[in-house]
Amino acid sequence: MSDCAIRKNSLNLPETIWWENGELYLLDQTLLPLTVIGEKQETIEQVSESIKALKVRGAPAIGVAGAYGLLVGIKADRELPVDDFMARVESQAAWLGEARPTAVNLKWGLKRMVEFAKQQTVANSRELWDLMLGEATNIHEEDRELCRMIGVHGAELITPGCGILTHCNAGSLATSEYGTATSPMYVAHRNKMPFRVYADETRPLLQGARLTSWELQQAGIDVTLITDNMAAHIMSQGLIDIVITGTDRTAANGDVANKIGTLGVAILAKHFGIPFYVALPYSTIDFDMPEGGGIPIEERDPEEVTNFGARRTAPEGIQVRSPAFDVTPNELVAGLITERGIIRPPFKENLLTEYASLGA
Repeated sequence: MSDCAIRKNSLNLPETIWWENGELYLLDQTLLPLTVIGEKQETIEQVSESIKALKVRGAPAIGVAGAYGLLVGIKADRELPVDDFMARVESQAAWLGEARPTAVNLKWGLKRMVEFAKQQTVANSRELWDLMLGEATNIHEEDRELCRMIGVHGAELITPGCGILTHCNAGSLATSEYGTATSPMYVAHRNKMPFRVYADETRPLLQGARLTSWELQQAGIDVTLITDNMAAHIMSQGLIDIVITGTDRTAANGDVANKIGTLGVAILAKHFGIPFYVALPYSTIDFDMPEGGGIPIEERDPEEVTNFGARRTAPEGIQVRSPAFDVTPNELVAGLITERGIIRPPFKENLLTEYASLGA
């Protein structure tokens, strides 16, 4: 492993993923906000571990990292006959796809790479690898544009002086640039709209404290950090006008799986009459998943709950549950902010209408 200097995107924030001179680099988000550094990914095993360890995280970013990570995994196989090379492509994609089970974008990106490879007519495996690099680059650039358009459509929800609550990090650090939940904020900020963001800290790994509050602060947005159990009080004070979160997987009926704690925020928003919106690109929609109850929920290391940073805060031998995600039912969701516009209930019918080719 080797560290390297970072790149900046158009928001003057660190790139999460970049490909340079035939090598894959990931921003190590476990070190943020105190250390900002990139890490070269030299093997597919390293890419998998980086995804599992949350060095790269956020559903769209994981999808992009998976596409590039597959290229890392098959780079040494470029001298194989095409049929043997394709067998490696499929086996490596299947293996890497198990790194994180809840975020559908990882398997989506890998599936797209495999299907693309199958459709090519080439003279040799090196030529096919080069074409696959082009497709991974397309996925990366497409994510930038998808997230930008989420911001264009979602910015209309942000009114002068409004307060926005967000949970976890569905920001620039979780995607290729604008983020999903933060994209409307970045667009509104560029349009000189005055507003304030309240960021939940998001226990147990503090993605809101370490990542969301940091990136919004870096971008010059008015952001206030709160602990997760302050959300109800802040809502009761009339300080929140809208909630916007991201999602790691959206079921066909509009149920959404997002970072643990999101369901509680949605229930609170319903109680206080605050609209709860979810921002997502089409790659997060899983039409093979009829409803959210079937979404696999990743269980994390118990130490993420028993420890606060490097310090243990729970008794030895205590029983622990550590689900990384929860599912918010569609009846709590006011709308889905997508690159095609804001989709409103009934979600099952409207999602299928808007994305007919995906749901077929």
